[in-house]
Amino acid sequence: MSSSIEQPEKSEPQPENSKPQPENSKPQPENSKPQPEKSDEITIHKSSFYKIIVGVVIAIATATFFAGIFLGSSSAEINSNYVTKSEMQNMVALLEQKMNIVTTLKSTTQVQPSVPSIIQVSLDDDPVKGDPDAPITIIEFSDFQCPFCLRFYTQTLGDLQENYIDTGKVKLVYRDLPLDSLHPNARPAHIAAECADEQNAFWDYHDILFESQSEWSRLSSEDLSAKLNEYATILELDAPSFGSCLSSQEIADEVNADSLDARKLGASGTPTFFIGNDEVGFVKIVGAQPYLVFKNIIDSQLG
Repeated sequence: MSSSIEQPEKSEPQPENSKPQPENSKPQPENSKPQPEKSDEITIHKSSFYKIIVGVVIAIATATFFAGIFLGSSSAEINSNYVTKSEMQNMVALLEQKMNIVTTLKSTTQVQPSVPSIIQVSLDDDPVKGDPDAPITIIEFSDFQCPFCLRFYTQTLGDLQENYIDTGKVKLVYRDLPLDSLHPNARPAHIAAECADEQNAFWDYHDILFESQSEWSRLSSEDLSAKLNEYATILELDAPSFGSCLSSQEIADEVNADSLDARKLGASGTPTFFIGNDEVGFVKIVGAQPYLVFKNIIDSQLG
């Protein structure tokens, strides 16, 4: 994937307008300050130059942070009352360097590229929400204890379901990525959801886990097991089958397999999404992005 960042336009600051001195002007008094010697270099009064630089910095929306650093470091280097052309070039180069730092910072905060990468993302045999034949697929690697995954569930999923999933344009595939070091209760919750899937109740159990995240996320292991069984009872699942499933190695392996696939795809945080299909490629986005981000990607892929 690639993305393009517009570089700020590079321009040499212009001095303020000043009236030229007439050739036959009166001689200066003996005690007046000597005028700088004439040379081929352009000279600009320092105060004017500072104003221009500050204006440029403000124009690129970095004045507050960089102007103080820039002017502070520059004033220590200039001892005369005037800035020569070579000094001005050094100052402009320093400004451009700081502008490039801003550009780099912006590029590192982008959450998805503008051009999709043609990669293969397996759907595995994980739960699917929506029409299995929908042209676009959203593969979500998620953690039931993750607060950002909860945010996606509460703030974005509803709009996606109404406008794309229920209309047959998109299907959502949920894959397991419990972050054990951060969320110790996540893995048992994922295993429980997979067991609910064995009884065709994954999405109902999925919803209960997110809507009740604050109830179970900090429980002890014993209390957590009781709570997970309580949710199964609420959904009227077969209790003996559900209970035996919780200790199934096959289910544990399924959760592990999803996590391994996620890391092979570079998904180390939750939630991470892959949007697309094998023909148009998949766009990777990370985090609880707003609905508009998903909408723009999906619409571009639907054509």
